[in-house]
Amino acid sequence: MWLLLLWFALGGRDSAPWWSVQTSGIESNLRGVSAVFTGMERKKAYAIWASGSNGVILRSEDEGSHWKQIAVKGGDGLDFRDIEAADANVAYVMSSGEGDKSRIYKTTDAGAHWDLQYSDKRPGFFLDSMACDSGVHCVALSDPVDGKFLVIATTDGVHWKELPRENMPVALPKEGAFAASGTAVALCDGKIFFGTGGPAARIFRSADQGKTWTAQETPIIAGTPSSGIFSIGCEGYDLVAVGGDYMQPSRSKNTAIYSDDAGETWHLAETQPGGYRSAVGSCSYGDFAAVGTNGTDVSHDKGRHWLHTELLNLNAISFQGQQGWAVGAKGVIARFKTHWEYEIRNRLPASTPVLAFEMGARREQSSR
Repeated sequence: MWLLLLWFALGGRDSAPWWSVQTSGIESNLRGVSAVFTGMERKKAYAIWASGSNGVILRSEDEGSHWKQIAVKGGDGLDFRDIEAADANVAYVMSSGEGDKSRIYKTTDAGAHWDLQYSDKRPGFFLDSMACDSGVHCVALSDPVDGKFLVIATTDGVHWKELPRENMPVALPKEGAFAASGTAVALCDGKIFFGTGGPAARIFRSADQGKTWTAQETPIIAGTPSSGIFSIGCEGYDLVAVGGDYMQPSRSKNTAIYSDDAGETWHLAETQPGGYRSAVGSCSYGDFAAVGTNGTDVSHDKGRHWLHTELLNLNAISFQGQQGWAVGAKGVIARFKTHWEYEIRNRLPASTPVLAFEMGARREQSSR
């Protein structure tokens, strides 16, 4: 909280960019990104996967210095809205579309080969989001089928099955989920969460692997087909959900909520992001970042207050600790600059050097 107050005292937004664009110009609207830690024994410790329209999948094994475009056989025209990597070689990719245009593929050899693991032709089936907490445990969310949202899961990394829906609350008329960033569903300490929009912005929660569900209406803006909850991020018991109205991207009222009790209750953020946000991610230790069409916001207090940092148009983000990557339209891939404490400390007035040093040292200690 002291860091947040200090930031306000210094004028809020930092003059230095928070994102460094690594590549752009590819004929794809990138919607999915997944960064994975590959080990300190390598010169480059992170591999990044990205996905988007026109069947595009990109992979970097050197933290974004070089990118390789990967093809999925039969996937040229698919819209890959989400990608979830387990390591540098293993990843799942999800396409969105009506019926069998919604698919899940998996690779175990860095994208050289992809196996089609799941598709469905039932009316209403439309995959919106996917989440994994290991290389073998993943869930994926579909819009309502036969009046209820559909969640599928794998526990062995190969076979997917529909979770029971007997105790799934009935979907409201025209209620759906959003595939803007592939992050409408989240796995948080064994619990499953997903957010919806349309007539209401609701959060569905299951604490028993999908056997039972609750649905809670939230204060996120809703009431139109373009508004609601777009993304859920978590760190332990702390969760953050963001959204808004993508048809009114500058509208900043009621676009972020938070929970400090593992999703039992939700509260409207006291200071809201600068507009519609399609994705949110945890940078660990209470820090979250959210992105959207009109820029980025950061929170240092678990989603209670947000600060607008810059205007780069981005769709989705992925963090490994405080290392992060984001993707956007026209093939944009950007790397997050982790300079919160350093930039603030260096800009302090000369009369407060001890306070600045102590604050920076505490954050550096806590991140070890």
